[in-house]
Amino acid sequence: MSPDFDVAIIGMGPAGACLANWLGAYGLSVLVIERDTEIYPLPRAVHFDGEVMRVFETLGLREQIEAISRPGQVGMHFNNADGETLLIRAGSSANGPHGCANNHYFHQPELEAVLRDALRRYPHVQVRLGHEVQDVVDGANSATLHLLELASGRRLETQARYVVGCDGARSLVRKIIDSPMLDLGLHQPWLVFDVRLKAPLPGLPEYTVQHCDPARPMTYCNVTGNRRRWEIMLMPGDDPEALVQPKTLWSLVSRWVHPEDAELERAAIYTFHSVIAQTWRRGHLFLAGDAAHQTPPFLGQGMCAGIRDAANLAWKLHAVLRGQASDALLDSYGTERLPHVQAFIELAVKLGDIIQTTDPQAAQERDARFRCGQPEIFHFPTPRLGPGCWHNPENSSGQVFPQPVLADGRLMDSALGLGFGLLVTRSLWDQVDEAACRAWNQSGVTVLDDRHPALADVLRAQGVQAVLVRPDRYVAGVANDPAQLQGLWPLLSQALSPVH
Repeated sequence: MSPDFDVAIIGMGPAGACLANWLGAYGLSVLVIERDTEIYPLPRAVHFDGEVMRVFETLGLREQIEAISRPGQVGMHFNNADGETLLIRAGSSANGPHGCANNHYFHQPELEAVLRDALRRYPHVQVRLGHEVQDVVDGANSATLHLLELASGRRLETQARYVVGCDGARSLVRKIIDSPMLDLGLHQPWLVFDVRLKAPLPGLPEYTVQHCDPARPMTYCNVTGNRRRWEIMLMPGDDPEALVQPKTLWSLVSRWVHPEDAELERAAIYTFHSVIAQTWRRGHLFLAGDAAHQTPPFLGQGMCAGIRDAANLAWKLHAVLRGQASDALLDSYGTERLPHVQAFIELAVKLGDIIQTTDPQAAQERDARFRCGQPEIFHFPTPRLGPGCWHNPENSSGQVFPQPVLADGRLMDSALGLGFGLLVTRSLWDQVDEAACRAWNQSGVTVLDDRHPALADVLRAQGVQAVLVRPDRYVAGVANDPAQLQGLWPLLSQALSPVH
């Protein structure tokens, strides 16, 4: 019997909703299952990066998401107890390598509303709110999901060829897969305190500040509009119940804001974790988002990592379900994503070590290491994917490709759509024989040459004549002569014959 759906997604947070949109755009039949009937109304994630905005753009949602977010202005400052800036994470509202600002701030309920509303574009995507997945049983050709409709108590059963658990840190799917977790060592409780200003407060900076004060490490963030957030590290002897009481909360941030200045929106204590699932796939079951990894927030990459998961997995599921690639292609999802997300988590842990220093002597030594003239500046990391559907670690293969503006004013991704792209110099393309040119053009790959000046600049900067870009915008391979260009074909035959 044919399964009821191509893909079932458990959990409709940002990662699950992005995956559903991408699979919907491919025309696949998708079931999204979410326990809650309404979007959680309070703040949670507040930051995403330029690569994630690029995913939203690919899904046709950039304009809507720009309307509910703001670009970061001047990066993130790491200040010591005296207010001296030790370190700056670079940032700008100007367009960066992804064709947009490198950092954006937002209110998660508004983002989720955009992603959910966008699913209405796809009649073959079904959403079941108020349903709980109680079990998933993997089979020879599909998986069976056992559901409980919470309002009625009715039990349901459905089948999907593949199931993706975007079901959070307490993931049922991860338990079923029985994935061991790699612990990267950080488990620290912090108080997250969200307010809405009643009027502008000129003393509050427009950028994020990490207050690396050994007496009480804190983070301040200008979110969007009148929303502001403080994250406050719990110290030995703190009473968690007392900390979330309004009187205590306001006393902790009294240097910057008072009850008459702002309305308390949320106060909650979270333990920041640094863990990664070691098995991302078993049979027809997959993990994505917080079900697969949890990171401390010091780099703002928790939600971003989940959306990268969705972008990596979506085109591979499409290729397999459309018969363009073997099921083995899906094994590359975990091998590529696990090392990539681990690099971000390890950097976040290192930043946490700077911020969370509570020994006064160690803090003085830290400050002395950084105090050498101008504050040190570090740029956003761009790690390479782990082993998978790409060629050579000695060139840009496995790294995300920049997005230039084409000669007609469009961004490159709008020309590539949901498929592969071959970006090539005319000098190399002119050396390719007619049959090979025809094969490329008939493969479904979008071919763009360097008549687009900005694209020519990017190819020149990378020292290559051609780049094969995947649907998730990572480089599959590069070439500098016709033989190397022909050598990119195995990547396509291994991965898929792309379709738009």
